[in-house]
Amino acid sequence: MTSLSVTTPFADAREKMRDRLRERLAERRGGEEGAKAPGSETIAYGSHALQNLDIWRAKDAKGPAPLVVFVHGGGWKRGSKDNATGQFKPVHYPGEGYAFASINYRLVPDATVEQQATDVASAVKALVDRAGGLGIDRRRIVLMGHSAGAHLVALVGTDEKYLRAAGLSFADIAGVIPIDGAAYDVPAQMADGPQVMQATYKQAFGTDPARQKTLSPTLQAAAPNAPQFLLLHVQRPDGVRQAEALGKALKAGGSAVAFGSFPGEGLQGHAEINRRLGDPAYAPTATVDAWLKRVFAR
Repeated sequence: MTSLSVTTPFADAREKMRDRLRERLAERRGGEEGAKAPGSETIAYGSHALQNLDIWRAKDAKGPAPLVVFVHGGGWKRGSKDNATGQFKPVHYPGEGYAFASINYRLVPDATVEQQATDVASAVKALVDRAGGLGIDRRRIVLMGHSAGAHLVALVGTDEKYLRAAGLSFADIAGVIPIDGAAYDVPAQMADGPQVMQATYKQAFGTDPARQKTLSPTLQAAAPNAPQFLLLHVQRPDGVRQAEALGKALKAGGSAVAFGSFPGEGLQGHAEINRRLGDPAYAPTATVDAWLKRVFAR
């Protein structure tokens, strides 16, 4: 009896086709995901063309406002604040009384994942340094990220070296919201995750087991960590496994952990939870709103 396996070249071809489909869908959506909400200010936090961010100030703020910093997804190698933030977040969170920022960061293969995590921390530092002028409460900052961005905010929230290198610490982060990530434990994901994504993981994390572990938030979650986490996911089996394992490790490390489990399967569900977050009619929005209200309470 002959067994069939998916060869690496075939898997690579499938992944490239999937990339093209995602890019075409993003182009077609245009105004849904590509249009930027008005009223933002753009800030450079480094000299590279991708080291910049947009910030929307809180509406009707009566003092320094809490800040939500969003990190886009895209397999560590694509995406931007302009096409992967979603249309609702920059409107909803300022309307809730929070400043909202969405960052760009350097992309693989021109940059490493380590450099991307450094970019996240550097972007936060640039906002902290401008807190007075932007009306931000520098002691109430939450990191939020989707997909690869979920991995990056979880990594910055569990391995303090990235914040320390930027002159910050976990004391500067009130909480972290990873949204439907699936690479919190990189070796496990490379062993058990979807075959179609293996080339992406190999490009981002390489083949060195020690490096893969160092870049795994679940394996870096021994204390200390950021104090509060809200782990959101849809019903992708690898995403559910990874979120549950990360939550268990964070709790063991002393962090308070909440979960949000929502309908949605495959790429469609994975994209929807990011695209619609901030839409008042979408259930995850209320979950995040309640969590932010509690975390930001003085």
